[in-house]
Amino acid sequence: MLGRAPRERAGRKVVETLRLPLFVVAAVLVVLALFVDVGGLLIHPTSQPAALQTAVGQHGQGAVTADQLAAASQGQSAPGLGIPYLALVDAVLVFTIAIIAAGIFFPQSLEGRLQGIATLVFAVLLVLAAIGLVFVAIAKLLLMLGLLVAFPFGPLIYLAIFGFFDRARADVILSLSMLLKVAGAVCLVLAQQRFLENVGLVLIVLTTLAATVVVSFLLGFPPIVLVSITDAIAAIVVAVLAIIWAVVLLVGSIPGILSALRPQKSLA
Repeated sequence: MLGRAPRERAGRKVVETLRLPLFVVAAVLVVLALFVDVGGLLIHPTSQPAALQTAVGQHGQGAVTADQLAAASQGQSAPGLGIPYLALVDAVLVFTIAIIAAGIFFPQSLEGRLQGIATLVFAVLLVLAAIGLVFVAIAKLLLMLGLLVAFPFGPLIYLAIFGFFDRARADVILSLSMLLKVAGAVCLVLAQQRFLENVGLVLIVLTTLAATVVVSFLLGFPPIVLVSITDAIAAIVVAVLAIIWAVVLLVGSIPGILSALRPQKSLA
């Protein structure tokens, strides 16, 4: 129990010198970034397989015309999987800030006993969600690659369903997301410079920023007809990062759980 005293005093010192309005602004900005990334699901690619099927059926002995491909691909305007998957790593940052906030508004003893359990539950849910989404992205990637090599109609079907990517809209979403995350990180530092000494928090912030850069790069550099493929690759990379952080949180929650299960001893 004596070993906990210095940590408790340090925690109280951080709370006492915390600029609460800036901390609240930082938390709001990070949550908004999470919602911006999740919002990518609302503009997910939509296809018209019925129109494509009709076009292929009418030209079973020849090529599908460009006009019919364009008609079959109407509605293909969305950032795909990479942007929504950023919410996985954003969730880690939001959860970390929530834990910090819990230390501000709840007694140290209560917060310490609940932190391990909350972290365990969050880590398990995150790793299950991330693993499931990895398989979704891999399945989509394999489908697209399979279509590209399935001559003669496979590439045409790929172009109709996945070859028209709204990269401009994706850039807008990614730019807004990055702006919110950078502003949130700056507000965190302004709220309490000691946050820079929290290695875990710093690494989480760097991870979510790096993940946003990776998605932006993979959506920006390839030819437009291949962006859907690199977008699926970006989604897999982001999900793997989330799994790594989930495992880190899972391991880190063990001492807190053991502490919560250990009977409290009164100090003489």
